Amino acid sequence: MSETNPTSCLLVIGNEVLSGRTQDANIRFLAIRLGEIGIPLREVRVIPDVAETIIATVNEVRQKFDHVFTTGGIGPTHDDITSECIAAAFGVPWEPQPEAWARMEAAYRPGEFNAARQRMAIMPRGVSLIENAISVAPGFSLENVHVMAGVPRIMQSMFDTLAPTLKGGKPIISRAVHALGLAEGLIAQGLTDVQNHYPHLDLGSYPYYRPTGNGVTIVAKGTEAADAETAIAAVTRLIEDLGKTPIQGEPSEG
Repeated sequence: MSETNPTSCLLVIGNEVLSGRTQDANIRFLAIRLGEIGIPLREVRVIPDVAETIIATVNEVRQKFDHVFTTGGIGPTHDDITSECIAAAFGVPWEPQPEAWARMEAAYRPGEFNAARQRMAIMPRGVSLIENAISVAPGFSLENVHVMAGVPRIMQSMFDTLAPTLKGGKPIISRAVHALGLAEGLIAQGLTDVQNHYPHLDLGSYPYYRPTGNGVTIVAKGTEAADAETAIAAVTRLIEDLGKTPIQGEPSEG
C-alpha cells in the first residue's frame, strides 16, 4: 500500500506478556480503530519491563513512525516503569504532574493516596493527559508518543478520548472473499498478478481451518473502496476459474 496516511507503531510493554502469563488483547482493538481513523498500524513490538530496552525502543520508533502507542507499565507497582522510561527517552524530568496529582488525590480517601498510587501521577515534564474514565489514573501523550494502560477495558477507554485529537488520513477500507476447498498454492500466481495490478493495495491470503471444511480468505485493504472492490472482483473470478465457489466477506468463526 502506498503510504500517504500517517503511520503508527504499538509497543506492548510487560514481562507478563512475554512469559505467556497474560494474553494481549489490545493489538486487534488498536489495529482496527487506528485503521478506521486513517493511521494504519505498521509495526507491533512486545518488549520487557527493562528500562534500557524501553528507552532504546521508544527512541527508535518515535523517529520512524508518525505515532507511537504504548500499552502497559503505568500502574503502581515496582515493575511499572514505562512512564519514567519515556521521560528518560525524551531527556526530560520525571516529576509529579499537577493535574493528574490533584485528580488522583481527590479520588482517594484521606491517607489512601499512598506512595505507590502517587507513582501513577508522576510523569515526564510537558505531557498532555489522556483521560481515564474507568480508574481515574490518566495516560499521557508526549509529542508523538501516547502512553496507555495495559488493562484492555482501561486502554480502550483511554483510546476513545485520545482518538478525536489525532490527525489521521483516509480510513483503511477492507474487502474480502473466501472459498471452501481452495488451496493457496492454486491461487498464488493469480493473486500475484492482481497485486501487481493494484500495487497500492495490501492483498493478503489467509488459510482457515474449520470443522465444516478448510479454505482460503483473500483480503484487499487500502484507502480507496472502489479499488479494493475491483481487486476482490478479480480474485472472485480467479476462484471461479479454479472451479470453486466464492463467498463474499470473511468466513464465520467456528
